[in-house]
This record gives sequence, structure tokens and C-alpha cells, in this order.
Amino acid sequence: MKLRSPLRRRRTRLEIIPLIDIMFFLLASFMMVSLQMQKVRTLKASLPTATLAAAAAKPDMVKLTVDRNGQVALDSKAVSFPDLLALLTNRYSLNTNLPVYITGARDATHGSVMYVLDFVKRAGIRRVAIAVKAAPGRS
Repeated sequence: MKLRSPLRRRRTRLEIIPLIDIMFFLLASFMMVSLQMQKVRTLKASLPTATLAAAAAKPDMVKLTVDRNGQVALDSKAVSFPDLLALLTNRYSLNTNLPVYITGARDATHGSVMYVLDFVKRAGIRRVAIAVKAAPGRS
């Protein structure tokens, strides 16, 4: 004969939700630790200098120079961007085959030179080049 307990018998349950929370916590912590362990290594970029550069000055050529602050000079005269746009569009309307050479100072940022390049393209000019100078002492 079986005796029954007056207390109701409960089935044991395995709660999964706290286990899922713990697993997500462990996953996140391992991801954070693995990101901390990664060493960030950067390379110092030293772009090569031109060894053979010949000066090819023509009267209808536009030479733009970008200094370290991002300011533009047209034939060694400082020009603001609105004046530069007006000047470039006027010269382009006279000669649609107008070449433009952009020279950046040694300490000019790549972004400022690309901004000027985009500015020249916005004026409608398609013949644009980056001018280079030969390194001193090399020939």
C-alpha cells in the first residue's frame, strides 16, 4: 500500500532563461576581452618622391598650390574658393582643353588636396593632374 503525502508533488523544472542570460554575458565578455587583446599597429606612410620630373610650363596652364592649412594659391597668389571657382569657370569657357596642375606642399594633408581636386572637377574641368617635383639632389 502506498501512502500519499498531503503535500502536492511538484515536478522539477530546468529554467532556461537564466542560462541564456549567463551565456550572453559570457559571450559579450569574451568579445570585449578579445578586442582588448588585439594590438593596433599602424604604419608610417612615407610616399615616394619623383625621381624624374620635367618642368612643362605652358601659358594656358593653371597651377594650383595647396599649403598646409588647405589654402589655395593660383600662380603664387592666394585665392579664396569662390574666386577660384569663378576664375576656373571663366578660363574653362575660353579653353575647354584647359589643363590644371595641383601641387601640394610637403606638409599639406591628403584631404585638402583632394578637396581642391574635387573643387576643380566641380568647375567642369576634366584635365587635372597632380604635379610632382624631383627630390633635391637626384637627377
